[in-house]
Amino acid sequence: MTETAGTTTGGSLTERRKAETQLEIARTAARLFTEHGAAGTTAEAIAEAAGIALRTFYRYSRTKEDAVAPLLTVGGDAWRAGLAATEPGTPLLPAVEAAVRATMTSADDDPGLTWVRGLLRAAADDVALAAVWGRVNLDSERRLRPILAAIAPDADPVDLLLVAAAATDAIRIAFESWAEGDAPEAPVELAVRCLRSLTAGLA
Repeated sequence: MTETAGTTTGGSLTERRKAETQLEIARTAARLFTEHGAAGTTAEAIAEAAGIALRTFYRYSRTKEDAVAPLLTVGGDAWRAGLAATEPGTPLLPAVEAAVRATMTSADDDPGLTWVRGLLRAAADDVALAAVWGRVNLDSERRLRPILAAIAPDADPVDLLLVAAAATDAIRIAFESWAEGDAPEAPVELAVRCLRSLTAGLA
């Protein structure tokens, strides 16, 4: 999932400031990856463009590729939070689809998507960036599982794992196809189409 909010809420003031700094570094890194590619972007360049010392950069990120993770994580946090507000007992698949629609539709006007698009294009040709994107999606899937279990406490545990995987992959495929220009429809519609196809056997 991508960024759909400008700041992170909750936690102490120090934690919020740290999260905001990480997100600003992530935006800067994504912009540079978009403009110069992975090979043409260095940690030093990211730090300089973000207005921080290189030592500060490495306090927040181990590598130049890891620096973009917060930009890819915020949107996932937002969509899981929306889904977590669902009343227990609500039919699961319609609830997941509604959360996907609400979150991805709200992202349409997000200027950060320009950098996300370039970032995903760069990741297609860079193993380290692709690994960060994969890790973000895997983490989102794992965090989704207990939320789904709370909504459908009587569901088959394997079905919950399948829904978590399907929802995560549906969103991932939608954004990757959109970034590459292969999708004939908006990302939200492609995500919903993928979700329905992947969960067709889980009535």
